[in-house]
Amino acid sequence: MSAPVVATAGSADPSAPLVVLLHGRGSHEREILTLSDSLIPDCAYVAVRAPIAEGAGFAWFQNRGIGRPVASSLRTTMDWFRTWLDGIAPSGRPVFLIGFSGGAAFAGGLLLDDPSRYAGAAILYGTLPFDAGVPVDPGRLTGVQVMVAQGEHDTVIPRELLDRTWHYLREESGADVVARRDPVGHGLAAPASEALAAWLREAVK
Repeated sequence: MSAPVVATAGSADPSAPLVVLLHGRGSHEREILTLSDSLIPDCAYVAVRAPIAEGAGFAWFQNRGIGRPVASSLRTTMDWFRTWLDGIAPSGRPVFLIGFSGGAAFAGGLLLDDPSRYAGAAILYGTLPFDAGVPVDPGRLTGVQVMVAQGEHDTVIPRELLDRTWHYLREESGADVVARRDPVGHGLAAPASEALAAWLREAVK
């Protein structure tokens, strides 16, 4: 795979916290980059295009079903992502992942695969990649800053996976979690967007 196509916003300071925005299945980097407009200005934002063509957009992994990545596909794209990330962000630079829907599963996979590499992650309207080759042991994310946001009326991601993600992050992972459910479907509610900005502001301190 070649280096990813990216779009950037925010601070140009190479030492600023780096926030990586990961779009949903069938979307692209320009769409999720607009999220940076509602976040804090003193971070560098980079939206990455997923490497697998999917309809009019792109995807992070092949699926066994909605929210259920094929383990080998997820491993290939996670390794590809890490090669890119390690080339642009030295290990001392704080890196935060913000993923929506399919991008949330990918962000969760990256975080679970190597929790020490990331300063935090936001899992928005998606599931962690259970049963896909990444560890979900109790205490796996101890001390990591995590936000999870879900829609109470989400009919895109299977409810069992949303509930399992909610339970694992809040009860088992050991992460320092901010969690919210809003009375919406599969889309970022305005209150959740405001909470995301507040979470990031605290997490980068």
